[in-house]
Amino acid sequence: MHQAARPVLEGDLLTSVIVMLLLSSAVTQAATFATTIYLHRCATHRALVLHPVVEFFFRFVIWMTTGLVPRQWVAVHRKHHAFTDEEGDPHSPLLLGFWSVQLGNAFHYVKEARKPEVVEKYAGDLKPDRWDRVLFDHGRVGLLIGIALLCVVLGVGWGLLAALVHTIMYVFVLSPSINGLCHYAGYKNFKNTAMNIRTLALLTGGEGLHNNHHAAPRSPKFSLRASELDPAWPVIKLLTWLGLAKPYKTIEQIGPVSSSYS
Repeated sequence: MHQAARPVLEGDLLTSVIVMLLLSSAVTQAATFATTIYLHRCATHRALVLHPVVEFFFRFVIWMTTGLVPRQWVAVHRKHHAFTDEEGDPHSPLLLGFWSVQLGNAFHYVKEARKPEVVEKYAGDLKPDRWDRVLFDHGRVGLLIGIALLCVVLGVGWGLLAALVHTIMYVFVLSPSINGLCHYAGYKNFKNTAMNIRTLALLTGGEGLHNNHHAAPRSPKFSLRASELDPAWPVIKLLTWLGLAKPYKTIEQIGPVSSSYS
């Protein structure tokens, strides 16, 4: 008789911890790159157009790793650009306080994302398609499947721990650092209320170059100086070379413009 498949983690404790952390980090980075390339640059700002197959792949990754509904995320972020650090901004640390956003970013996001009028006003161009109705509007289902897969690969205990570490990093560390820390500390290349943090950019697919982004929201490339690295940009360049993406003009080509998403 064939033996049942065993979880990966059945070795010593240190090895198990290392493998769990590596897989959790991989999941977090997959979620981060799908967020910045598809949700942020493509869907929100139309900074690039993705091939339908690539777009579906990113949507699937977001569904499995974050449970976010794309048009809700788009609506909240577009409203942030419409009222950056002014009354109406869903998550401004200058208005709500640094720790309120840094620790409670998820609360501020959910509060805004659940308003139908906000989604209709700021993401009315993103009409639900059949995949949204079948899969992507059901974020909790995607999350449960993702967690179940981690448990199959690592075992129940380690899989749940990997899911927890991923949740803490994506929801309570990386995402709020863009909305909180990058509107509170860092350096500027342009005159707006956002800041650049190079180290954070390395961990967030380039999102930490937030001052550059607010200067030219439609640029698919967030880096400007030679000392700034946007990890998502080489991925976009590769997709472009393969004929799977069509980027808009970069920040060097269009220069600083209004923070409008249109």
